[in-house]
Amino acid sequence: MSEHLFVVEDEPDIAALLERAFRREGWTVTLCANGREAVERLVAGPPPSLLLVDVNLPEVSGFEICRRVRREPGLADLPVVVVSARADEIDRVVGFEVGADDYVTKPFSVRELILRIRALLRRTRDLPSSRTPEGGRITFGPLTLEPEAHRAWVANEEILLTPIEYRLVLSFLQHRGRALTREDILSQAWGEDLHITSRTVDTHVKRLRAKLGIAGEALQTLRGVGYRWAAAPAER
Repeated sequence: MSEHLFVVEDEPDIAALLERAFRREGWTVTLCANGREAVERLVAGPPPSLLLVDVNLPEVSGFEICRRVRREPGLADLPVVVVSARADEIDRVVGFEVGADDYVTKPFSVRELILRIRALLRRTRDLPSSRTPEGGRITFGPLTLEPEAHRAWVANEEILLTPIEYRLVLSFLQHRGRALTREDILSQAWGEDLHITSRTVDTHVKRLRAKLGIAGEALQTLRGVGYRWAAAPAER
């Protein structure tokens, strides 16, 4: 089945370039040049395979689009790539904090962008398995995961996780009780994507811990090393 990419870009030349390149890959492309219109169309559905969004847009910025997408149950696990001329580290951190799965700075190589999109789509399809008991659910204290449906609950309240956040929590549960360096986490959650940095790991772990609430207490920071998920749930 062809992938459907929703591209939000207000520069006509770049939008046309991306549309041609993506269609050559066999992907269906929807273009939108206005941030507010993009949000309305995304919420109306059906969801695309991936959202590629520029930061500087009319009416609603790309960062705000990310925030709104992550609050929508039907879009919370949508893979999102942000493209921006803002290359400072703080801008990249903000992009990941609002829910982007990847951040690409302008000017960029279209071929490289396509490779990164393919890698993200592959990671989204191939979420890692874990120690899944009968019924297909994983339970750890107040946390329950249903990997096949990409759903998560904390204390019986459903939470919305991005594809990367879901990969992270599954990876931590696979290695519960073990110290994982940032390099370990990069390899397991992002694969061979060399554009992801250790600072990106910290940003995603911070977001994940906040979303997990009381379940996030099991995720321990090891200074100078990385992170460790507790071997057993805390008694309450």
